[in-house]
Parts: sequence; C-alpha cells; structure tokens
Amino acid sequence: MIILTGGAGFIGSAMLWELNRHGIDDVLIVDDLENASSGKWKNLAGLRFSDIIGIDDFPGMLAGNNASGISGIIHMGAISATTEQNADLLLQRNYHYSRTIGSYCAEHGIRLIYASSAATYGDGQKGYLDNEDDLCSLRPLNMYGYSKQLFDLWASRTGLLSMAAGLKFFNVYGPNEYHKGDMKSVVCKAFRQISDGGRVELFASHRKDYPDGGQKRDFVYIKDCTSIMYWLLENPSVAGLFNVGTGHARTFADLAEATFAALEKTAVIDFIPMPEPLRGKYQYFTEADMNKLRAFGYTLPLTPLEEGVSDYVCNYLMKEEAHLEHNC
Repeated sequence: MIILTGGAGFIGSAMLWELNRHGIDDVLIVDDLENASSGKWKNLAGLRFSDIIGIDDFPGMLAGNNASGISGIIHMGAISATTEQNADLLLQRNYHYSRTIGSYCAEHGIRLIYASSAATYGDGQKGYLDNEDDLCSLRPLNMYGYSKQLFDLWASRTGLLSMAAGLKFFNVYGPNEYHKGDMKSVVCKAFRQISDGGRVELFASHRKDYPDGGQKRDFVYIKDCTSIMYWLLENPSVAGLFNVGTGHARTFADLAEATFAALEKTAVIDFIPMPEPLRGKYQYFTEADMNKLRAFGYTLPLTPLEEGVSDYVCNYLMKEEAHLEHNC
C-alpha cells in the first residue's frame, strides 16, 4: 500500500492519476475534503484508491501501525498558500506534522517522497542549486517558505535525507487546481479572465531591472512533476533534495501569451499594481537547476511552456468550462 497525503489536492490528486496510470490503486488517501462547494472532492472523481481518512486522524493511525504492507509514503499534504499569515498553523501542519511522518518512515525503513518548495530559496541571491550543504544559508521571504525550510533542515540534520526524496517544486500549473482560489496558477486565472473579458491582468514590475510582465519564473507542468515523483518511487536508492522545474525561466508575459495562443485569441494584457504586502516578498526570478536529478538518472524530457499550456487549456480547462455550461 502507498499512503498519499494531500491526495485530494492539486499535486496529490495528479499523483494519484499517475499511480493509477501505472496500474496502482492500493492507495490510502489522507486529506480533508472541506466544503462540498469548494469542489476539492472532484479531484478524486474517476480515480481509484483503497480508502480515505482525515488529516487529523492520520498520526493516530501511524501510532498504532507496525508499517506492515506500507511500501511508501508520498507526503504532499500541507498548507500551500504563500500568503498564509498564521505562523503557528504553518509550523504545525508543514513542520511538526511532517516530522511525525518523517520519523515514522525512518523508524520503519519506509520510502518517503515529500514536498518542499522553491520558496525556500528566498530572493534567489544564493542561487537555485538543490545542494543539502547550502541549506543553512537560504533565507525564505515568507513564513510558508520558512516552514518548508525548517523541515528540510530537520530531514538533513537527522539523516532522513539519506533515504527520502524532498522535492523543491517551482511554479506548478495544470489540472486539478480549480479549488485553490487565489493560489491557482496564472494559466488558470488567465483562462478565466480571457473567457470573461478577453484580456489578462498581470502584476506590474516594481523593479527597474524588470519590465512589466518581465518577471520570470520556472513554470513546470504538473505531468512532469508526477512523472518525476513516480520515477523516484521506483528508484528508492535516489535520495536527497531535488529541484522540480524545467530549468528554463520564462516571463509571465510569455505565460499569458501562451494562454491566448491556446485559445486562438490575440493577446491583450493589462498591468496592475502589485499589492503592497507582497512587494517585499516577491520573487522576480526563479530557475531550477535540474542537473542533480539528471545526474541521478532521470532522462525523460520536460514539457516546454507553450506545449504544457496548450494541453492544459485545450484538454482540461476548455472541457471543464463546456461541462459547466452544459449543466447550467
């Protein structure tokens, strides 16, 4: 059995799809479905799994389990909102909860794959090299990034990283993020804005060295993320921290224009002021160094931005919109 925390969330449900695609359905989902109106439950519709339990019930289950039959834990469950202001809640869910899972895996020799974040790199002055030796030098810009950094440090200090794989996800986009509200990807937001008004709003730049729309991120398609995670599950000797991106930074303008192109529409972009609270905590450039993962033997190609956006828009977002219109 594989345990998948956050299994009804964005990356978690996509990983369940990946497991199902490889014929694996003996999967225990750990997640809370929240309000039915949030639509989070829809991420599990049509996917196969053995059972589902709540987030708060999982530590008790671990405490009474001798690990028999558990082949791996994929820990994607966390508070993923970079704007979350409750520091104690972030510590509890993203650090202490993760420690409980990490300790269990270490004690029983269970393969652990867990979600870290590119937010741990802060403003990027230290670069984006997934080197465990440089962890203490990183300075995240927000409490979310710090909560992820704390667990990376703990995993390194206790030796967990010698058997586990921690994944520093960059800017992930793709199906099953519909429930995420303001934390949805720019592709998902842009699709809705184009559908509703024919134009897209992006944050203006507040740095002279970046033009409006010229802020750069490493946008990675969710299907590449799950492919990497499955490969790590199949290769348990590969351990440590690993970046999950494409290795190529692209601008937000590129992303918006790719969304317009997928819809076969002319790009119309408006630039709006960035909210004051975000300005000092905003990453203007991220780019994953993917050499480490490649050196360990991962050889599959990573999806170019325009190809990933086209697949997401044409095969998911447009079909979801058509389904909603049909049911209205």
